[in-house]
Amino acid sequence: MSRETLIAAFLARHNYAAARAAPLAQDASFRRYLRLTGGPRPAVLMDAPPPEDVRPFLRIAAHLAGIGLSAPEIIAADPESGLVLEEDLGDALLTPPPLEGLGREADQGWGEGETLFPMFDSAVDALVAIQRAAPPSGLPTWDATAMAQAALGTLLDWWWPAAFAAPAPPAVRADFTAAFATLLHPLAGGPRCLVHRDFFAGNLIWLPDRAGLRRVGILDFQSAALGHPAYDLASLLQDARREIPQPVADRAVARYLAARPDLDPGAFHAAYAVCAAQRHLRVACQWVRLARRDHRPHYLAHGPRTWRLLQAALRHPAAAPLAAAMDRWIPPAKRANPQGLTA
Repeated sequence: MSRETLIAAFLARHNYAAARAAPLAQDASFRRYLRLTGGPRPAVLMDAPPPEDVRPFLRIAAHLAGIGLSAPEIIAADPESGLVLEEDLGDALLTPPPLEGLGREADQGWGEGETLFPMFDSAVDALVAIQRAAPPSGLPTWDATAMAQAALGTLLDWWWPAAFAAPAPPAVRADFTAAFATLLHPLAGGPRCLVHRDFFAGNLIWLPDRAGLRRVGILDFQSAALGHPAYDLASLLQDARREIPQPVADRAVARYLAARPDLDPGAFHAAYAVCAAQRHLRVACQWVRLARRDHRPHYLAHGPRTWRLLQAALRHPAAAPLAAAMDRWIPPAKRANPQGLTA
């Protein structure tokens, strides 16, 4: 049976045979999403053919809903086929306006009414709720070992050969491996919670008509794992794809720490810098993997911002081990998308 026939049969079983389908923006995985109109209710079809696995998504969706958050309601699912029919939360991403369009409003608290402040306040509140809840059992770990492997993989296996036209030498591998071990070691003794791993504006939907924690819809949580709470806050406020104005980020960090008196602020700020440095290096090099392996060069457009964010994160004393390795092996002029790769 063809994939399209399988999808048609699934939709027919759930009364969406006559629905009109329009593609939604695809993420960096091999899943695709179709918005369905004309069925019993607005819905989105997730098409995740094997080896993609929708069961983690279904499990985390139930968990988030159970703690009072706006994960998409699951209308129907066929895990074996990789098909999920879910609630359509709309298109109102938690996305700030262009900085050049803010003008004087930027100096006046971003204006009044619907602004970035209530959006990011709500996102922080949702994040705190996620972290306070007991995580589901059996989550994979997003610990120092996993974080190091992920960053080393994109840096040395994808970015380095593209940037230097040669494999990474053994000495480079050894030095960066040691640098990441030292960089991430302080996270090992820190708190643990469910981490979304991509908790940023592109996966958050603004739902102002809902109340409390439900004002932010949460998407793409299938990679959730057990990790340090600083990771998701760094993902939210140091977004590789869009500018988060500094007053918004500062307010969000203060709100977060006020809601988490159990955390030592100094240790948290250090962990925040460490998580940011790891994430930015991994993602800056991941754009190259997406371009070369997956034939998605448009992601390279985010490279310049991601490298700038990495440079800023490396200035924190907690990021010194990685900064030193970068200085030994990667000249500042090379810290960019490799020459010859274009978005």
